[in-house]
Amino acid sequence: QVQLVESGGGSVQAGGSLRLSCAAAGYTFSGNCMGWFRQASGKEREGVALIYTGVGGTVYADSVKGRFTISQDKARNTLYLQMNSLKSEDTGIYYCAAGPRYCYWGERYYAYWGQGTQVTVSS
Repeated sequence: QVQLVESGGGSVQAGGSLRLSCAAAGYTFSGNCMGWFRQASGKEREGVALIYTGVGGTVYADSVKGRFTISQDKARNTLYLQMNSLKSEDTGIYYCAAGPRYCYWGERYYAYWGQGTQVTVSS
């Protein structure tokens, strides 16, 4: 049974940094796509960053390019999201997701989801 568990969320002032982690149990980081999505209050969930675990290729939403970095540690079966220069609009619940053979932004392609971790950025 696949289980994704996020951690690392919290409250930070604008301009600060956080690193999110997603520990994956029962899931192999090999030739599939994993990603981070977020949902702000009253808004739809949106993709933030994706990584193809086979060769490590990454793609980012325009709103986070140059500020966020997605990475993986295959030995620890853990996905990370380093978030720098945080803005108030980055506030939301951040979810780790996994599943598709190729990377897509649409959340319907992801079969596995974590429970989410709250990130709050105050200005």
